[in-house]
Amino acid sequence: MQSIYNFITFDVENEHDLEHDLEHKTLFSTPKIYDADGDLSKRWYVYFSFVNPKTGKLKRMKNIYGKTNRYKTKESRYFLLRLYRKRLLKLLQQGYNPFEDNTWLLEKYSGQSTENAIEKPKNTNNEVKAVKMSEETSVLEDGKQKLTPKEALEYALRLKTNVVGERTLVDYKSRCELFEKWLTEHSKETETIDKVGKKLVSGFLNDVQLRTSPRNRNNYRTCLSSIFQVLEDNDIIDKNFVKSINTLKTNPKRNKTYTEKQHQDIFEYLEEKDPLLLLYIKFVSYNFLRPIEVCRLRVKDIDLNSKTLQFKAKNKTLKTKLIPDLLLKELKDLSDMDGSLFLFTPDGIGGNWEATLGSRSGYFSKRFRKVVKEHFGLDKNYGLYSFRHTFITKLYRSLVEETSPFAAKSVLMQITGHATMSSLEKYLRDIDAELPKDYSIYLK
Repeated sequence: MQSIYNFITFDVENEHDLEHDLEHKTLFSTPKIYDADGDLSKRWYVYFSFVNPKTGKLKRMKNIYGKTNRYKTKESRYFLLRLYRKRLLKLLQQGYNPFEDNTWLLEKYSGQSTENAIEKPKNTNNEVKAVKMSEETSVLEDGKQKLTPKEALEYALRLKTNVVGERTLVDYKSRCELFEKWLTEHSKETETIDKVGKKLVSGFLNDVQLRTSPRNRNNYRTCLSSIFQVLEDNDIIDKNFVKSINTLKTNPKRNKTYTEKQHQDIFEYLEEKDPLLLLYIKFVSYNFLRPIEVCRLRVKDIDLNSKTLQFKAKNKTLKTKLIPDLLLKELKDLSDMDGSLFLFTPDGIGGNWEATLGSRSGYFSKRFRKVVKEHFGLDKNYGLYSFRHTFITKLYRSLVEETSPFAAKSVLMQITGHATMSSLEKYLRDIDAELPKDYSIYLK
């Protein structure tokens, strides 16, 4: 006969919502999760207390570990412990008592027929409900779940919710759907995710490379590696083999910087043609924000009193930047506006916009292409991002005229938000911001 802890920790993906049983409410404490303040080097578990019939007081019961501590990510541990806690609470509400014989309950859960199962004692009113496994899965002898590729990918994507950004999650979903579709067309015999191997994934990535580019192929590899890591962490597959697939060398393309005349002509043209787009560009130019970071801004992120703005930077939490007077003087009073409104919308400053982050960013890119690029005959090498490169270059060259390159970069780091000196130096090299002084004398 299995113990109650076996039933709490056996491998199942989904269970029905819990029903509250007021009769047993005072006999036990609500099960809680101990996460060691997020320290993965320590043991995590579920714990609870139950009334000792001899003393009439709550007594701490045995901790429930299950398979929790074999996983090395917080995401996986929380997922499993929440499941254990849910099952434990259900059993407690249905009459489980650690101080009594629970044979009737164990046999009910072990799947025996109603005729052979021992009836629950008559002094409780709850009817035991058998734990139902998801129809999508079946448990193997080694504890892993037989999921189809589609089920496995959807499962991993659900666990990525609230872990990665909104835009990243949308990107992951799109790439996983294409991978699943490719598997259906090229490997119909692959019925479960454990049958998907390195050869298959490499074949898919090769196909992406031939149809698009090495860079896009690498992006798919990164996505699938992240998804397969979730499957490994949750014991769905043995190993994330995708991370062992090599990335291809690519030649990254960066937007060119504008000349002084180009950016002056564009600004003058937009003052009359599209002032809203010009203000959007000035947030990129004067505050050195990426276009997508400007699209994230809401009214509440702008503090005109302290002359600062808050924004979510690339791969970072909220950052604060000073708004230079050059930009500040062009912002109207926002104090009467709802703070939750987006700062930039198609119709003006401060408004609702029912669109994803990617769609909002794409809208302004298309608007720039139509209003500016087509008018000035700019090619694909010029875009909104070019303004960030242009003004960082302009600022750096002005700073280095008055001080040493290292001192100039130290000041520049505080303004641009680069995390390290090496990352800033690489960025300056990539956009050709650092130019040597005239070296003609050495050529004579």
